[in-house]
Amino acid sequence: MIVARSICQDRPEDLDLAFARLGLPRPAREYLFEKIPHAQVLLTGLTRVEGRFLRALSELSSAPGREEFPAYVAGDQAKRPGTALLSGRRDQLERAREAAAKEPELRELEAALGRVLAVPGERVLRAGGKVFALGQRTLVMGVVNVTPDSFSDGGKFLDADQAVAQGEALARAGADLLDVGGESSRPGAAPVGPGEELRRVLPVVKRLRASTSAPISIDTTKAAVAEEALAAGASLVNDISGLSADPGLLAVVAKAKAALCVMHMQGTPQTMQAAPRYQDVVEEVLAFLHGAAGRAVAAGLSPDQVLVDPGIGFGKTAGHNLALLRRLADLRQLGHPVLVGTSRKSFLGTLGGGKPAAERLWATLGSVAAVAALGGADVVRVHDAAEARDALAVADAVRQATEAGDAFGTPPRA
Repeated sequence: MIVARSICQDRPEDLDLAFARLGLPRPAREYLFEKIPHAQVLLTGLTRVEGRFLRALSELSSAPGREEFPAYVAGDQAKRPGTALLSGRRDQLERAREAAAKEPELRELEAALGRVLAVPGERVLRAGGKVFALGQRTLVMGVVNVTPDSFSDGGKFLDADQAVAQGEALARAGADLLDVGGESSRPGAAPVGPGEELRRVLPVVKRLRASTSAPISIDTTKAAVAEEALAAGASLVNDISGLSADPGLLAVVAKAKAALCVMHMQGTPQTMQAAPRYQDVVEEVLAFLHGAAGRAVAAGLSPDQVLVDPGIGFGKTAGHNLALLRRLADLRQLGHPVLVGTSRKSFLGTLGGGKPAAERLWATLGSVAAVAALGGADVVRVHDAAEARDALAVADAVRQATEAGDAFGTPPRA
């Protein structure tokens, strides 16, 4: 599979500020948005045919005054076969995509460039009869663990009354969605049968559906659990296996017309932290989520019902986690809302000097603020909703700030 990643790209919201400072009218800005944004696009998985095609395009633009296509830099094919970097303006990259579209053997290249060049329109998340607008405010998913052995709060909310009270408190604190789980996914956790999982979660789902307006997610990999939880009032299935654990799960979700979150995990909770390795963690996570989300859409879900989650801490080292968070916006090219969960995870404790899970709140807030400020996350999954909402309010406001003085006027937000 060809993966295209925009390593750096001029952001329309930043260009809009510059255009406002220049005093350009909106029609001129819209025209320039299609022309001058510049990007460096990393390509992996290229065949020799695709590489020759891109090199030939670049050579067409090498004569003085000819700039139809982007510059092309080939990777070291002995060490990194199938790699290249395209550098150019948006219109140059778009011409390269259009040229590839004319050749049947280049359809995969055309699709990869199309994904990375796609300009998102109005983005939304649909779950539980609600439509959440995306882009202005990072949404919060509150965690309700009905388990005896979760890494952060195992046993604290095992009793249904306690779990319901926790869910209601999270909703009052500003959680937009509630994620109820009855099986721990911490490293080394023992699997739980569907009967026991249902015994734990069903009363909680039913009561939270009656007492809160927040859409309820069921955190499970099992079709049997998902089916009963959806019938009880859940409207989203959070599958940490990314549709790999139970072949019947997708049909259950599609039949219920529910939303679905597909996550990447290397291995299983029992094996995932046994020396995880990647050649390119961002590329491999992107390729996996592209496939899983594509299966969900093919089954009848709309793209705004399918969330993608890189699976921070699930078969990743601290370095892998940080690289994924830094490049989280790359997942946007998949065309789905992006969810990320960093709350209280062990790599945050390591960065904080070895703190246990109970002392990782401040590091968690730093992580959610960082991904919000970078514009990569649409939804963050957290244990502490009130504190996360405060951190996100600041990060989102910084990312969207436009009031730069009288000379800028008041440009509309991109």
